[in-house]
Amino acid sequence: MAFTYPETKRIEHVDDYHGTQVPDPYRWLEESAHTPEVRAWIEAQNKLTLRHLETLPAREKIAERLTELWDYPKNGAPFKKGGRYFQFRNSGLQNQSVLYVMEALGDEGRVLLDPNTLSEDGTAALNTTSLSKDGRYLAYAVSQSGSDWVTWHVRDVATGGDLEDRLEWSRFSTAAWLPDSSGFYYKRYPTPDEGEAYVAELSNAQLMFHKLSTAQSRDEVIYERPDEPQWSFHPQISDDGNYLILSVTRGTEQRNLVYYQKLGEATFHELISNWEARYLFLGNDAETFYFQTDLDADRQRVIAIDINQPSKAQWRTLIPEKEDTLQYVQMSGDEFVCLYLQDASHRLHRFDNRGEFISEIDLPALGSIAALNAERDDNEIFYSFTSFLYPTTSYVYSLEVGKSNPLDTHQLTFTPESYETHQVFVASKDGTKVPMFLVHKKGLKADGQNPTLLYGYGGFNISLTPSFSPSRLAWLELGGIIAIANLRGGGEYGKAWHEAGTLERKQNVFDDFIACAEYLIDEKLTSPKKLAIQGGSNGGLLVGAAMTQRPELFGAAIPEVGVLDMLRFHKFTIGWAWTSDYGSADDPEQFRTLLAYSPLHNLKEGTHYPATLITTGDFDDRVVPAHSFKFAAALQAAHGGDTPVLIRIQTKAGHGMGKPTKMLIDEQADIWAFLTEALEVST
Repeated sequence: MAFTYPETKRIEHVDDYHGTQVPDPYRWLEESAHTPEVRAWIEAQNKLTLRHLETLPAREKIAERLTELWDYPKNGAPFKKGGRYFQFRNSGLQNQSVLYVMEALGDEGRVLLDPNTLSEDGTAALNTTSLSKDGRYLAYAVSQSGSDWVTWHVRDVATGGDLEDRLEWSRFSTAAWLPDSSGFYYKRYPTPDEGEAYVAELSNAQLMFHKLSTAQSRDEVIYERPDEPQWSFHPQISDDGNYLILSVTRGTEQRNLVYYQKLGEATFHELISNWEARYLFLGNDAETFYFQTDLDADRQRVIAIDINQPSKAQWRTLIPEKEDTLQYVQMSGDEFVCLYLQDASHRLHRFDNRGEFISEIDLPALGSIAALNAERDDNEIFYSFTSFLYPTTSYVYSLEVGKSNPLDTHQLTFTPESYETHQVFVASKDGTKVPMFLVHKKGLKADGQNPTLLYGYGGFNISLTPSFSPSRLAWLELGGIIAIANLRGGGEYGKAWHEAGTLERKQNVFDDFIACAEYLIDEKLTSPKKLAIQGGSNGGLLVGAAMTQRPELFGAAIPEVGVLDMLRFHKFTIGWAWTSDYGSADDPEQFRTLLAYSPLHNLKEGTHYPATLITTGDFDDRVVPAHSFKFAAALQAAHGGDTPVLIRIQTKAGHGMGKPTKMLIDEQADIWAFLTEALEVST
């Protein structure tokens, strides 16, 4: 089918990068998505895209099946505060999950907070919550239309009513309650200029204290560093209620500082004052603080620091680095419950407070821990387990008995027994072994004709582990293969694995992904015309780089909310924070590296690119939609083939978090329908 794309205005704009002239003809698309000219462009592109998607014969059938697959009860792992139990539940198709409170585990409970009542269209979402230690108050943060900006409110758990407290211009923050529930610490930013809230660079965070039932204007600045505008502050109250622990971060660097303050005193003490490693505060026994760290341990360890003798020479290793990657630690009672990654799937181990191994907690299958909740003064933990073919299920584990019991069961209109999951290891360009999960019907024929979706991320120390997605079941039922690649840049094998996919080594990530695609083709699991690639955010960059470097290798590409202009990403909102992984075009050497793979700048006129559906949201204030807008305009202009190059711009949506169920189903139906046509999938 031949497509006539909306005409996109080109302007004469050239930037000089260290003596290199780089045209930017679509610079005007960086204006707010809500300005008249950009809005008109959005409407024209959406009109073309939606008109095409609505004509696809499989679209309605897929949407109906997705709705059926989605419609089952989903219960999160419970958590406990002040003797009460709390749990998020979704009856099936509710736009947002509902928070319940129970007096005893297993009770039906009552609704404490229903985010579905916050807006008529479901686009107001619960971003994060924090309960006071006694379980009396719930601080909850609400985001609108997928924005990262949140507004904090406080709810009385007993009455279910809200206090008058309302705290604005907070972002990437928790609420750390004082032990007496009189108030909490949180992070806020300066009020942005009018019209700049979704695009302006984010800087100058402040650690604030809010006293309950007072106006935000009376909140006290506890800590700020105007001399370090990129520093960010993350407060935590120790379980014994004696200390405020402050983790200081800088962008997305996997390093931080640690300060502490004895509650009731004004002075912060610098415990960790060098940007050399990552330290996660786990808890304390009196003046002994426990941390998870990658200092001298690429795959992490647990250490103890006596704050009265804080020199490194006095630090003690409790749980040394192991072959598996230590991903998360939760203290419960006098134990450390440690979550390990073994070839990108999870293991749970118990250690006592001296670091002695107690036992492994048996998990149902190859899969992932989606949540791990425990209280220091309790003897039970709650966790939820998930895998590719079985839905997330919650368990309670007794430390005394040493046994897990499931808290829910699921009845699906899907037969997981007909499918299988296995893992392969692919040799990348430089010989590095890259894990990849494959999910498909049993008895699959290796004839090169299987429609395949290859998904990846490869960045920011984030690991892709097995997880359940009702949307992917529809693809499996169509005879498709799901391939999940664990690329360098992620956290699957610790610090070295992450750093091998950063800065001047970023090309390793794309080479890993391309090697996984070639493996699928060489093993005759699929062929280029049957192979699609997908990724979101940093994964959108991955897809953009792969399709511009090897366009002949793929039949379709789905870059979602992607970072696609690598020369200007650091100019918007929180983009500067990603320079730890990417580098910056402000640096001459890093500029050359970025220019070599930046998807926007590596499109070549007349090239036959794969069928492409770009997705973004007009309220995305993390990866601003200008990335997708400019890439779509440039790709439509450069494309030399007749396959579609479309952009789907979701209105009243952001980077992805908090999307209502109806919006998720509609978007996924569009993606699967697009791929059935592009890859010629029989429906």
